[in-house]
Amino acid sequence: MRKPLPYHRLIVISVLLIIWARAKICYGQDYDDGNNDVRVTKAAPPPEVQDCNGIFLSYTFISRAKELPHVKNVSEQSWAFKAEAAVLNAGTEELKDWKMFVGFQHDEILVSVDGAAVLDGGDFPVAAGNGTYFTGFPLTDLKTAIETAADYDQIQATVDITGTMFGLKPKAVPMPKTIRLENDGYKCPAPRRHGTSVMYVCCKSDPKYKAMKNKTTKFLPRQKGDLAFSYDIIQAFSGNYLAQVTIDNNNPLGRLDHWNITWEWVRGEFIYAMRGAYTHLRDSSACIYGPAGTYYKDLDFSQVMNCQKKPTISDLPADRAQDEKVGKLPFCCRNGTLLPPLMDPSKAKSVFQLQVYKSPPDVNNRTAFYPPQKWQVDGILNPNYKCGSPIRVDPTEFPDPSGLQSVTTAIASWQVVCNITRPKTRQSRCCVSFSAYYNDSVVPCNTCACGCSADTTESATSTSTSTSPSTLTCDPEAQPLLLPPEALLVPFANRTEKAKAWARLKHNTLPKKLPCPDNCGVSINWHINTDYKSGWTARITLFNWLNISLDDWFTAVQLKKAYLGYENVYSFNGTKLEDNNNTIFMQGLSGLNYLVGMTNGTHPKTDPRVPGKQQSVISFTKKRTPGIDVRRGDGFPTKVFFNGEECEIPASNDGPYLERVYHLRARLGGKKVGSLFFGVIGAKIEHLTYFGVKFVF
Repeated sequence: MRKPLPYHRLIVISVLLIIWARAKICYGQDYDDGNNDVRVTKAAPPPEVQDCNGIFLSYTFISRAKELPHVKNVSEQSWAFKAEAAVLNAGTEELKDWKMFVGFQHDEILVSVDGAAVLDGGDFPVAAGNGTYFTGFPLTDLKTAIETAADYDQIQATVDITGTMFGLKPKAVPMPKTIRLENDGYKCPAPRRHGTSVMYVCCKSDPKYKAMKNKTTKFLPRQKGDLAFSYDIIQAFSGNYLAQVTIDNNNPLGRLDHWNITWEWVRGEFIYAMRGAYTHLRDSSACIYGPAGTYYKDLDFSQVMNCQKKPTISDLPADRAQDEKVGKLPFCCRNGTLLPPLMDPSKAKSVFQLQVYKSPPDVNNRTAFYPPQKWQVDGILNPNYKCGSPIRVDPTEFPDPSGLQSVTTAIASWQVVCNITRPKTRQSRCCVSFSAYYNDSVVPCNTCACGCSADTTESATSTSTSTSPSTLTCDPEAQPLLLPPEALLVPFANRTEKAKAWARLKHNTLPKKLPCPDNCGVSINWHINTDYKSGWTARITLFNWLNISLDDWFTAVQLKKAYLGYENVYSFNGTKLEDNNNTIFMQGLSGLNYLVGMTNGTHPKTDPRVPGKQQSVISFTKKRTPGIDVRRGDGFPTKVFFNGEECEIPASNDGPYLERVYHLRARLGGKKVGSLFFGVIGAKIEHLTYFGVKFVF
């Protein structure tokens, strides 16, 4: 007979059974769960934050899952990923308007960002493969732990990132190249790793940074940029406010024509009325069926200007400037034209006002102001601008309209700074051709200089309208065909036969697929006119291929080697810009500042259309530029601008020197040229040395 278990053992066994019954089994997840998904447990901040006396930045990779379609090529496989970035103020000074750079490197496309705004103000999805900047929104300023009793809601900003990336093996943990703080006065070392999925860095105050004088207000100083917006609250009520938007053009080569501004409301606001500008759509349905319609039950929404979350705003035409309802505002109603301050300072500014109605829960708070985000501005034949996020600045001061020696300050002010970005290849809006007195041919604008569709048909370049459309497409990658000078005066659709005949005359090989057109609205020809012992001259010609006329136009050329020798421009008004990279600024004289659009020929049914044209000769002296060789390319500009837009120039800035390479390739069966030595008489090649063999023509 078995002895019963001791009483104390029964108690222990019972307790263990109870614990086992209530316990939950946890399974850890590896990198590969069978679906090629990568997941990393979200980690706490690295312990190194305890040793940071400054601004602590971290980037944590959370998960990655394969997206459709599934492809075999690793570099083309897309992955949905989630990550988290954090900015923590671990120092003793408040961080104003924080900005963080994340150096993405796997062709990332950001789909959504929560807790921050992308600095360039673009819409999602945002291409971030070369890195991107985040700025605080809605938490723009980070207080210190000292003044908040370590309240992490006030001292830390967390950014939740969702997006798509490419080109990594299934078990890899994708991380950015670097992270750093972009605020002035801080210095960041190279980031370090904590495990495989966390990157961190502690940025400290730069002792060499010379801070500005102490300010009497708590707001940031105004920043400098090519284009600056000021969003000022000038009247405030419980449920709405009156805002004034001021646009200042600060760049000597910047310009806007027929400007359009877009932004995004973030708190359900809508525009009730405007003065000095208008929105492209008047539709109140979004208000009526939204929270505003529920709150403003007695409001007549038929009078509302715009209820879109992302409205498009344009300037009023000049004939509305004295309108009692929508005009009567200084610097308004110029049909969207902003000139450089060099041309006319009074036309370098534009102003409009808008009555903004709030939505719950902000309607009962008179001081609840949230400026719109994601500002963008564009025009016709103008530079490309990238805009930052609004930053709170000192209230704007306005002079007393009665003329008294007093000023009125805005209730609140924000500034948005936009800077000109160089257009990407084939995304310009104007182009340049080169020619010279010592060459028979013109080096035309680059193929697809202003964009090109690969399905452009060859029939679009043909002069014959009776032939049936060809199914063959033009070649967007082919070099443009050299042209006779008179071909510059006709549209591209009428140049094909001239280009073919010229190629046969010059014994150049024609490709099977002809190159596509440049598709530019404005083209500029730079022609070397003369070259003598003491000086030389050039001729610049502007062609307007648009159907609209261009008022108050200007152009600018950058001449690295010839700038100091500039003497005069005869039919335009020329100015040397000493502080702008050896640039000569030219604009039309009084009565010649109007570049007309395309017009019909003498016989519209048979003659090609005629572009608007302006032309002038520019003289240079060699006294201040000894050693300049005009014939070898020193007389051609390295950059050309029209109305602020940087135009695309021929692939080689040697100008008509390209013609000799074209001829040589034609005579050598289209082969590329290796080592060349030219002996030039007039416009022809007398002899050359090709890989040690001398050819005589």
